[in-house]
Amino acid sequence: MKHIRLFFMILLAAQLVAACGPTATPAMESVTLKIAVLPIIDALPMYVAQQEGLFSKHGVNVEFVPVASAPERDQLVAAQQADGMINETISDMFFNKDSVQVQTVRYALRPTEGYGHFFILASGKSGITTPDGLKGVEIGVSQGTVIEYVTERLLQAEGLSADEIKTIPVPKLPDRMALLASGELQAGTLPDPLGALAVQSGAVIVLDDSAHPEYGFSIYSFRKDVIDQQPEAIRGFLAAIEEAVKLVNSDPTAFTTILSEAKIVPAPLLEAYKVPPFPTAGVPTEDEWNDALSWTQDKGMLDVDVSYADSVNPTLLP
Repeated sequence: MKHIRLFFMILLAAQLVAACGPTATPAMESVTLKIAVLPIIDALPMYVAQQEGLFSKHGVNVEFVPVASAPERDQLVAAQQADGMINETISDMFFNKDSVQVQTVRYALRPTEGYGHFFILASGKSGITTPDGLKGVEIGVSQGTVIEYVTERLLQAEGLSADEIKTIPVPKLPDRMALLASGELQAGTLPDPLGALAVQSGAVIVLDDSAHPEYGFSIYSFRKDVIDQQPEAIRGFLAAIEEAVKLVNSDPTAFTTILSEAKIVPAPLLEAYKVPPFPTAGVPTEDEWNDALSWTQDKGMLDVDVSYADSVNPTLLP
C-alpha cells in the first residue's frame, strides 16, 4: 500500500507541474516591441539597453527599425509597422488631432546647461554673431517641426518680434549644412551633434536651447493600442531605459563604440564629442504641451485642442 500511495503522490505531483508549466513563463517574454529609430543622440540609452541586456532583464524583446527621416518614422508608426519611437510633442499632436493614436510615456532627451539640443547657427561668411543680427534674415529650418518651433521660441525669448523672424524651408539636414558652409544660407537650425559638425566647418553658434529646456526636448511615444494591450511590456522597456540612462550618465565615455556603429555621431566628431546627460524618468508638463500646441494653432497647422491628459501617460514609468 505504501508503494501504491507513493506512486499516486508522484503522479499527482507530475500532473501539477505539467499543469503549472505553461503559465510559469511570464507572458511578457513573448512580446516584441518594434521601435522606429533615427540615428540621433537621443537614442543612445536604447542602444545601451540592448547591448547590456537590460531589455531581456526586464522581460521584453526590442527590435530597432532604422529610419532615415521623421516623416518615414511617423509613416511606419501610422501603418502599425512600428510600435514606438523617439519624437516630439508636436508629432504626437498631429497623430492625435482626430483621435488618440499615440501617447507620450517619457522624456528622451532634454537640453541642459552646456549641452544644447538644437542650435541656431550663422554661416561663418555672414558676419552674424548675435540674435539681433538675425532680424529679417532667412533661417533654414524643417517647416512645421520642432526645429521651426524651437527657432521661433528662442528668438522670441531674445526679444525678436514675430515679423522680425524669417524662416525658409530646407528640409534635408545635409542640404542645410552644405548651404551654411557655402554661405548661400546665412543661418540655419541644426540638432546636436550636427550643430557641432557645422561649427567645425566654420559656422557660428548664435543661440542654443540649453537655457530653455521647455522647448527643445524629445520624447518616447508608443501607439495607444500597444499600450492598452501590452502595458507590462512598455513598463519593462521603460525600466530598461532607466537603467541605461544611469549607466550613460555615470560614464558618458564608455559607449563611444555605439556612437560610431549606430552612426549617431559623425566620425570627425567622435574624439571630441561629449555625450549629454540624459533625463531620469519623467514626462512633459502640461505647460510645455500647451505652449507647443498654441504654436501649431497660431501657425494654422492645427485647428483643434489636442488633450494633454489623453496624450501624455506617466503611469508606466518605473
